[in-house]
Amino acid sequence: MTAEAVVRLERRGDCAVLTLDRPAALNALSFTILRELAARLDAIAVSDVRALIVTGAGARAFCAGADIPELRGRDLMAQKRGAELGQAVFARLDALPMPSIAVINGFAFGGGLELALACSIRLCTANAKMGLPEVKLGLIPGYGGTQRLPRVIGPARALEMILTGRSIGAEEALRFGLVTEIVEGDPVEAGLACAARFTGHSLPVMALARAAVARAATLPLAEGLAAEAELSTLAYRLEDAEEGMAAFVEKRRPAFADR
Repeated sequence: MTAEAVVRLERRGDCAVLTLDRPAALNALSFTILRELAARLDAIAVSDVRALIVTGAGARAFCAGADIPELRGRDLMAQKRGAELGQAVFARLDALPMPSIAVINGFAFGGGLELALACSIRLCTANAKMGLPEVKLGLIPGYGGTQRLPRVIGPARALEMILTGRSIGAEEALRFGLVTEIVEGDPVEAGLACAARFTGHSLPVMALARAAVARAATLPLAEGLAAEAELSTLAYRLEDAEEGMAAFVEKRRPAFADR
């Protein structure tokens, strides 16, 4: 099967839907698939969609992680380049101008969970199982898991998950804050329903809000507040801010122009 056949991208209204379509291999990530994923993300970044939904084909897995046989017998530089490739691809996802939603349907292990962690919002189905099991293979996460998971669920819980390699189910993921909702039915439809809550908002304003929240994970409170003041001032300068305030005063729905 070619890479083009296993990374599907389609348009659903004002949203893009990216599906890992390799169900026989539990949608595992090979290096070829990572490169194709990067190309798909580049296309999404310059499109006019207002949200991205990421999910996996089939009912068993969102993404079971790296293609383990592909990792064996590599020299150290090849291994480092592979880790940097995965990190770079997921960084593109994290930096998209529109919010992204991972709908974790089934297994999300290793690189699969790291893929979901790079999304703005995570939902899951009731049968979802999530974890970073690399330690069981004598490895550690290499596509951002050691950095993003602590920022999402806190360092203590993240370290416990990484050191034990254990997986957690949907309810525990919800308690941890790893996902925000357990959904039923078709994963894509669930993602689209979630996206509909914000696709009418201003894209540049949402980008500024995401940037402000990202500062909270890395800066002391005083510096984070300073960054918030700067970013909120940038939002205030946008035409969309004037439109939003005018619509509030006039008791109508705002018509944002993304500028």
